[in-house]
Amino acid sequence: MGSTMDDNRRRRRGDTRQRIQDVALALFSEQGYEKTSLREIAERLDVTKAALYYHFKTKEDILIGIFGDLTRPIDDLIAWGREQPHTLATKQEVVRRYSEALADAGPLFRFMQENQATVRELSIGEMFKGRMLELSGIIRDADAPLADQVRCITALFTLHAGMFALRELEADPEDKRKAVLEVAIELVTKAHYGE
Repeated sequence: MGSTMDDNRRRRRGDTRQRIQDVALALFSEQGYEKTSLREIAERLDVTKAALYYHFKTKEDILIGIFGDLTRPIDDLIAWGREQPHTLATKQEVVRRYSEALADAGPLFRFMQENQATVRELSIGEMFKGRMLELSGIIRDADAPLADQVRCITALFTLHAGMFALRELEADPEDKRKAVLEVAIELVTKAHYGE
């Protein structure tokens, strides 16, 4: 019987943690990371600062928590990609799945784009760079001509650009995502065949 209570308590705590992260990310995006205080996050949630402090000691802890949750699918993708044969189908699937992971983590990546100086100072900048290097290592061939390696790395950046730079394009967001994915897959395919 006690375990059900523990489960419920843990689930509620998980929900609170999630709510804190959601509200913090919204505030960070609205007014910038530097200008947002833990007190403001607590006020927006209608909880005491002590209650917030129970889950996160600093703003950076909140950001690292958000980053960890939203990038877990990317970590899973890297683990999956390492186990696969180094074929064109694998490379295309990695690009396809990365496009989906980025779409799901849209609010975080928008924050990162708009707060680049902050992201560089915090550990998440390095963590993200590491993931990018690992992903590019999976989709490119180390012995391929330099131009083909650049195509593979560019495919990943094309997906990033699709989230930010193409916001001005008049089109349905899902149509844009598909068009960006098509271009990224073309780059990887061209690189694979060395065309």
